[in-house]
This record gives sequence, C-alpha cells and structure tokens, in this order.
Amino acid sequence: MSLNYTSYVNQISNLLVIPSSQPEFVTMLPGMIDYAEQRIYREADFLFVQTTDASQTVTASNRNFTVPTSIGTFITVDNINIITPVTANAQTGSRVQLTPVSRDVLDIIYPSGQIATGVPEFWAMASNTQILLGPSPDAAYVAEVIGIQRPQSLSSANSSTFITQYCPDLFIAASMVFGSGYERDFSAQGDNPQQGVSWEAQYEKLFQSVDMEQARAKYEADGWTSDKPSPIQTQRRT
Repeated sequence: MSLNYTSYVNQISNLLVIPSSQPEFVTMLPGMIDYAEQRIYREADFLFVQTTDASQTVTASNRNFTVPTSIGTFITVDNINIITPVTANAQTGSRVQLTPVSRDVLDIIYPSGQIATGVPEFWAMASNTQILLGPSPDAAYVAEVIGIQRPQSLSSANSSTFITQYCPDLFIAASMVFGSGYERDFSAQGDNPQQGVSWEAQYEKLFQSVDMEQARAKYEADGWTSDKPSPIQTQRRT
C-alpha cells in the first residue's frame, strides 16, 4: 500500500508511540523525512531520478559550459550530447555523444584552450556547476545534459513522492532508524536498545529487494535483462 504525507505521519506517530501533534515530534519530522529520503536516494540508483535537460546552448569559442538548472539541480552528470546541426534542437537534430575524461586529459589534448574549435568530442567536470568541453564549440549548439536530480521532498504541500508510492516500506524503515535516535533508543542506554538496530536490519533487508527491482527496470539484472535472477538457470534464455 502506498503512502501519502498524512498516512506517513500517522504511521510514524503510531510506531514511535508519540502523538503527531506533539511539538517536539513536529519539529523532528522534517529532519526524519530528509534523513530517510537522502539515504534512499543515495543508496538506490532509481531510474526515476534520471533527468534530461536540453534547455541551454554552449557558447562559441568558449570551452566553459554551465550545468543547466532550469528543471532542477543535477547531483551527478552522466552524459552530454551535442545536438547538430547548430540550427536543430533535441527533437529535430542528431546527437553527438561526448566522451567523459578528466580535466588533465582535456588540457593535454587541447592545450590551446579556446583556440581549437569544432564540434565538442570530450567533456570534463570542472566543478559541481561547470563543465569543460574539448574542443571548444565552433557554434552555439544545443547541449543535452543527462544525469541525476533530487525529486521534491515529501511535505504537507507535496503529499506524494516516488518513494512513498513505490517504496513505502523502505521509507518507513529508514525513518524509524532516525526516529529511534530521536527517542534515545539508539544505544545500550536506551529504554529499548535494540530498536535502532532492528530497524537498521529491516532497512538493509528491504533495500536488497528495492535495489534488485531497479536493476530489473534498467535491464541490468541477470543476463542484462529485466528478469528476476533465477536460482536454477545459469544462462540467459535465447
């Protein structure tokens, strides 16, 4: 069963045996949600968080390109495509997939910096917001950036998320790890010293199934298929 903000708060309140209206609980709640969401998003490679942004163009004779933020902030950049010809957009043009390299490699291949121009072939991360291209673009091509962005967090204003819809059990378990610390039941000095340990173990167990499901969604499961691994067969069915 999926969760929404109200049902999530009610379940957590019930599991922690704390009234949802208690001021301390209300203060703690955003931190609990943030802890659970960030942990899950960092550990699970969800296909859902893959985002494509082709809203910006590169600058002619300038190897510096700013990571676009028009639809959100990229946590990681996985791929960059240059759309050709220069008059085309992502729907009408052809893609030139750039090869990721280190900044050192880019500087060695194109030591002349902005002088060598053409359709870019390589890219390197200069910072969390800046990308270097090589060679420097000879025109203002559309750049298609593909990577990971964080979805909007669960809140009273955003009552449902991907996690609450598809991984509600994992979300509850991660929240209870944080909640056990809030209740001081995170060590041998707590009233229930095993509470935090038990929820951590439950989280780890649930995460395995979530991780496998995402591998299947991306065709990265057994034999590079979407099939659940079989305990019997050892070769992919032809």
